[in-house]
Formats: sequence, C-alpha cells, structure tokens
Amino acid sequence: MFGYYLGLALRSFRGSRVLTALIIVLMGVGVATCMVAWSVFRVTAADPLPGRSATLFVPQVDNFGPTRTNQGEPPNLLSHADAMALWHARGHTPTTLLYPVSFVHDPDDGTGQPSGLDGDAVTRDFFAMFGAPFAQGHVWSQADDEDGAALVVISDRLNRRLFGGDNSIGRSMNLDGHAFRVVGVLGPWQPWPRFYDVASTGTAFIAPGDIYLPLRKAIALAKRSLTGYCSAVAADPNIPDFNAWVHSECVWIGAWVQLRDAADVARYRQFLVAYATTQQQMGRFAWEPNIRLTGLNAWLASQRVIPKATNLSMMVALSFLLIAMVNVVGLMLARFMRRSTEIGVRRALGASRAAIYRQFGTEAVAIGMAGALLGMGLTWLGIRGVHLVFEPTIAAWAHMDLPLMLGTVVLAVGATFLAALYPTWRAAQVQPAWQIKTDD
Repeated sequence: MFGYYLGLALRSFRGSRVLTALIIVLMGVGVATCMVAWSVFRVTAADPLPGRSATLFVPQVDNFGPTRTNQGEPPNLLSHADAMALWHARGHTPTTLLYPVSFVHDPDDGTGQPSGLDGDAVTRDFFAMFGAPFAQGHVWSQADDEDGAALVVISDRLNRRLFGGDNSIGRSMNLDGHAFRVVGVLGPWQPWPRFYDVASTGTAFIAPGDIYLPLRKAIALAKRSLTGYCSAVAADPNIPDFNAWVHSECVWIGAWVQLRDAADVARYRQFLVAYATTQQQMGRFAWEPNIRLTGLNAWLASQRVIPKATNLSMMVALSFLLIAMVNVVGLMLARFMRRSTEIGVRRALGASRAAIYRQFGTEAVAIGMAGALLGMGLTWLGIRGVHLVFEPTIAAWAHMDLPLMLGTVVLAVGATFLAALYPTWRAAQVQPAWQIKTDD
C-alpha cells in the first residue's frame, strides 16, 4: 500500500514541479541551517567527562569578604593557604590542585632554538580524576608530590616533537634552566571544553598544555600562575615578590574534588563550612562562612563557557526553520487544494478520509526525504565554512558524522510532516459531491 501512495506522490510531483521544488529548497535550507548551528553547539555544550562529571566538584572559599566579592560569590580560585589546607585535609577524597604555567624549553643538545611550553602545575590526582590516559610511564608518587620532585609528564604531541615518538621515559628536559626527568607520556587527550582550568574558561576551547609537573616544584621555582587576582576589583599593588604572593590572600590555585554520592557531597560541604568557621574564629575572616561546592556541569554553566555566538546562532537557526515551515504550510496548502477535484473523485469512488491522510502524509514524507538529501549537502558545505562565523578553535571541531546525518533526515522528514498536517486535514475535508457538481 505504501508503494501505491508513493507512486501517487511521484506523479503529483511531476504535475506541480515548481511548488514541490520550492518546498524542498525551503526545507533543505532551513534544516541545513539548524544542523550547522547544532554541529557547533553540540561540541561546546557537550559533557566533557560522560559518566564521571557527576562526581567532580569545584570547592570555593570566600577569603575576600562581602565588600570585595562579585555579588556575594566566592572567588573562582583559592589562595595558597586555603588550597593547601584542603589538600592536606583530603584524607581518602581525591583532590586536585592546579594552576597554569609557562616554561621555556632549551634543547639539551643545543641543536634547536628555545621555545615556550604551556602546561599546568598539578597534584598527582589530576590524571586519574580527569581520565588522562598514559601511553608511556606513569604519574609521579605521593612522596614526589609532597617533596616537589623535578619530574614532568608530557603530552603525546610534545613527545613526538622532541623525541620522535620514541619511549622518552627517563629522558631529561631543560625547563627554565632546570633539569626535569620525564616519568610519563600521555596518550592523545583532548578534554572538550578544557574545563579543569577553572579560571581559564575564556580559553576553554583551546588544546590542553604539553607539560605537567608537581605543583610544589612549580612553587619552589617561584613560577607565577598565568591566572590569579587579589580582589574582584583590581590586583593588589602591594605584592613585592613571589614569596609575598604565596603568603597573601591573592587567589591563583584551582581545586577539584571527587565525591562519590550525595552523602559525600553533604559531608564535604560541611567540612568547607567548618573550615571557614575556623578561619573566622582565628580572626582571618571577619565574615560569616561563605563557601560553594559546585558540580562540573553546573560550574560550566555558571561560568558561561558556551560562547554567546553559539547560543545565538542556534536560536537564529531555529527561528529560520520555523519561518521555513510556515511558508511550507502555505505552499502545501496551495499544492493540495489545487487537487480538490482529484480528491473529490477519489472520495466519490469510495476512498475514506483515512486514505486521503495516508496519501498526503506519504507525499509529505517523500518531500521531506528529498529535503533531507538537499539538507545534508548544504550542511556539509556549511560545516566547511563554519570557520567564517565561529572562532577557529571551535570551528575546527565541527564535523559531519553519522549522528548529524541521521539528525538531518529526522528533522527534515519530521518538520515537513508537521508542516503538512493542516494542509492534509483541509484536503481530507473536501466534499466529493461539491467537486462532482462543480465539474458538471
């Protein structure tokens, strides 16, 4: 029966080529616009750690006070004192401290030019907590974490660049004039967005760094953080050197904790309140405890990591599709009602209203499939040129894949079918007697 209705649809297409072509073009362009915007939106809004993100939280402690916070919100980062207090009190709670750093690498053999390397000073839980895979070697030990050993984990990209992709475990690297021993090489790893640098959400869609070293070693070398501030208003000008910076109330260390369930979350939140209360009692804080414990996805939302252009383009694309559907309703109504005589004759010969619904529903699906084919082609072209609209670091991740193709088909067919509901209903209301009398 479907083949019969499909044959009727194909014959009707030949009888109204212009209207059919207009509908296909409208749906193809509307769907393609949506899918190009979606190809970018799904990348920026994706869960960076599926299956694990629900257990990761950012702890915040207000060490600025109510007159220096942003609408009462604690700083995104922690001071050195607060970060170390949380780290030493971690017990069996996986806790990561980190801050972004930059080093100058000087080749040991003297054959190359010095180059800058970006990365992070981290504690050892960083790699397990965020699922960073090791291709070679392993993370440094707990003792190395405490002692601030001169060790480094490097990216697969850097290993290929410096060591030709060979096993580089035990090799030496010269960073800022200091020798570091390679203990691990990460496999390909691209968290998207780069959520773990809690103060770097403005650069959340650039590649992660190439070097990771013990946080205490970076502090011992007086390596300044690439981020950090001393109040919500402006940097404190009375910080003469790194030692004073470390012992000040400036915030520059990011923190993450991994909590298994709601009971763990409640327990850790109570710990933060107790810690802030203790600081108040000691006279360090002159205000009531002000803490936050925010989950990963809620954190990304609060930091507005998804670029405004992405949200705006998605809304514009959906609006364009809606306008296209409204126009398709009008074109289909004109197309179907031009065939009132045909419908009346079919009804007079015994066709039920349900048969009319099936006939025109099949036509809508066939048009939707044609729109889907056009939409896939236009989506591919749109993705190829998406860098003209979005930042290159984001546009590079937009790609055509099977889910996007299936989504294009489903959206095109579904939108066309919805647009055809009212015209189909009108067609089914045609009275056969009136059409036969008119023809007479």
